[in-house]
Amino acid sequence: MDMNKKEIINTVLNETKKAVRGKDDVLRSILTAILAGGHILIDDIPGVGKTTIAVAFSHTLGLDYKRVQFTPDVLPSDITGFSMYDKSSDSFRYMPGAAVTNFLLADEINRASPKTQSALLEVMQEGKLSVDGKSYDVPKPFIVMATQNPIGSSGTQDLPESQTDRFMIRISIGYPSKEDEINILKGITPASDIQPVLTGEALCSLQEEVKQVHMIDDLYAYIVSLAHLSRHHKDISLGISPRGAMALAAMSRAAAFIDGRNYVTPDDIQKVIPFTWGHRISLTGDARMTGKTTEQILNDILHSIPVPTLTEA
Repeated sequence: MDMNKKEIINTVLNETKKAVRGKDDVLRSILTAILAGGHILIDDIPGVGKTTIAVAFSHTLGLDYKRVQFTPDVLPSDITGFSMYDKSSDSFRYMPGAAVTNFLLADEINRASPKTQSALLEVMQEGKLSVDGKSYDVPKPFIVMATQNPIGSSGTQDLPESQTDRFMIRISIGYPSKEDEINILKGITPASDIQPVLTGEALCSLQEEVKQVHMIDDLYAYIVSLAHLSRHHKDISLGISPRGAMALAAMSRAAAFIDGRNYVTPDDIQKVIPFTWGHRISLTGDARMTGKTTEQILNDILHSIPVPTLTEA
């Protein structure tokens, strides 16, 4: 990456930080997923800034933004749109839904009905909407940032594996430090006042450049070995799918791109694996009963596979 592009990336992050204090790693992870062309799932309690982050990124990236507050009565047509009869033309006219945008915030997605979640799943995977037998493309770039409250909160239900697998990453924000919370109370820049750094067209161009970041064959084999081990690990009941392996490769390229490199290193893979694969594996009942965590299991997998070096290529 030339210096100009690296400066653009840094400017995007610095501009977003004006509205979100003390969460630099979270913002970097989200931008990595966006550059990788993926969707983001934020799993955290209410009030820690999930919506603020979404608005800040949409403004910084210069994208059209829509928000849907998911509740049990939200219908699939609220997402996809619907056909309405137009008397003047004696025909049906398509009325776009919330998904016809560049940046969609799906707030509290795990409060919606499975039918509504499925409607969102299709557009996330295909980049298309189906209404009354007709398909409609969504604008590019298209990014879904979904939030969910912890399971067990009132009115929530687990997202099915087929839904969570469509998200490139899952992250948590967490509480701010005392110092950052004091600064928040003093006042921060409203997310709506964030200045745009990119345009949708420029973001699409950067996403295409990320796809060209080089990865040697040894690193492809490394990712596949990690995925295969997850499928046979004694503490894992559901391992990593080929889609999950593809997501890790894409995130690794984006991580290298943000660091100003046009090639992937093993460190890039290891850095992004916790939030790229953490929501894609399911632990066995015995593992949960003994207090093991997904993070511990992923660390075990990483330490079980020899790390390739670039000089071996």
